[in-house]
Amino acid sequence: MAERVLVTGATGFIGRHIPALLQARGFEVHAAARNPSALATGITGHGVDLLRQDEARRLIADIRPAIIIHAAWYVAHGRFWTAPENTDWLEASTALAAYAAEAGTRRFVGLGTCAEYATEAGDDAYPWPESRRIAPATPYGEAKAALARRLAEIAEGRARFSFAWARLFHLFGPGENPARLVPSIMIALREGREARCSSGRPVRDFISTPSCAAALAALAISDVQGPVNIASGAPITIAAMARLVAQISGRPYLLRLGALEDRPNEAPYMVAHTGRLRREVGFVAPVSLAAELRAL
Repeated sequence: MAERVLVTGATGFIGRHIPALLQARGFEVHAAARNPSALATGITGHGVDLLRQDEARRLIADIRPAIIIHAAWYVAHGRFWTAPENTDWLEASTALAAYAAEAGTRRFVGLGTCAEYATEAGDDAYPWPESRRIAPATPYGEAKAALARRLAEIAEGRARFSFAWARLFHLFGPGENPARLVPSIMIALREGREARCSSGRPVRDFISTPSCAAALAALAISDVQGPVNIASGAPITIAAMARLVAQISGRPYLLRLGALEDRPNEAPYMVAHTGRLRREVGFVAPVSLAAELRAL
């Protein structure tokens, strides 16, 4: 009998790509979503509000999943960094993991963020390992870091309950908010308008949401525990990423780097060390950003 997997946030920016990957690996996939009608054929959908702990408890009791990938969170563009909903999701996610541990779930994968890490001066030439100091500068990062600690506490002393914490770096992909970097450039150039950007000097680590989902699926079925960076491990300046998007869009002459002011206090370098992802999980992200951007 196939093991049951529950994916929360299964119609979201990242979560939408995960169920089909697990289904292809032979799992019985259940998906929690506000709009389960959007799920692909063969995925069992559950319309549930995870912020209501009675609904979350009932969901776990009904499904009794062996594995949970918890991708649900509040992610409204521009607001999520400081939104009070971060606290709501911290409490709801803690409760979900506790219910799962009590019900016999053997593995819980939570989604964290590179915003949990400290951004310190003088380290702008080295990839960030999972051992990097945790010192989030935003309520979003604080809530995610707190959830990682709570999951570790729930897992402690439970030999049959393991957890992994996926720290995601910089994402792009289908369904992305149009105000974000990649779609904002693509949309402007497609419409024949200038794409106005900042200088783009900071160095970042971009991975597509389909590749991120594949990494999460591989992490979920592995035995790797604790924090794991989910990223490409390939440094690229925001300016170079913008130029690549503009070139693929066919109108590079409309890209205007430096037309907008740089964000104050922006970290100059945020690139993941992906040794755990490659060696322990056995996942290597695609090396061609250009190919993924063309597909997008």
